Amino acid sequence: MDTKPLEKFAQAARRQLHEQVKARLAQVLQTDSPELRAKANVVAELNKQIAQSSRQAVIERVAYTWFNRFCALRYMDANRYTRLGIVSPAAGNTQPEILQEAKAGHIDEDLAKFVDGQRVFDLLSGRLPSPDGQGEAYRLLLVGSCNQYHAVMPFLFEKIDDYTELLMPDDLLSVSSVLAAAREVLTEEVCQDVEVIGWLYQFYISEKKAEVDAKVNKSGKVDVDELPAKTTLYTK
Repeated sequence: MDTKPLEKFAQAARRQLHEQVKARLAQVLQTDSPELRAKANVVAELNKQIAQSSRQAVIERVAYTWFNRFCALRYMDANRYTRLGIVSPAAGNTQPEILQEAKAGHIDEDLAKFVDGQRVFDLLSGRLPSPDGQGEAYRLLLVGSCNQYHAVMPFLFEKIDDYTELLMPDDLLSVSSVLAAAREVLTEEVCQDVEVIGWLYQFYISEKKAEVDAKVNKSGKVDVDELPAKTTLYTK
């Protein structure tokens, strides 16, 4: 397998996700809205995590969490492990299949247990005002899908009901989104190789590892949050 496209994608995705999560973090911490007031305990936990580590550490952790989930979901879609494409479109379409189904008035019976279907439909129809109703509806479907798979793969899909959801990137449906790039690189052929997930992880942390190595060479010290980039390596 040619791993160069994977390397380019993973490193670009890391930078893109960092910027998007950073923007979401600033928005959450600076905005006073009914939605965020209703999630005061989640915002409090976010502030606690920042106090215990740093903003950068939280951004790093959340960005990787979503990268991991996006890639895993694309891998599952490509191998037909999912009944409907969660991050992948059906043939002839450009939007994820679960969103296309919701726009047609349908939400998979199993997924419906993990998502507020009425809110999804109201966002898509415009009955519930939103600056990005379609994007917000898709984010609800995506979170619901991750929680649905939590029961069978808790090691990969931890239940999302915390600041990770709040900091989910906004841009998931455009042609320049991380999901669009993931679909382009993680083709059905590429996803036949189970090692693709390991390579993605190694390439994702490669730039961070280089930064940590440079820091070690300069000061001889590594922060606790930087240890995974220094010590973890994917091998066949």
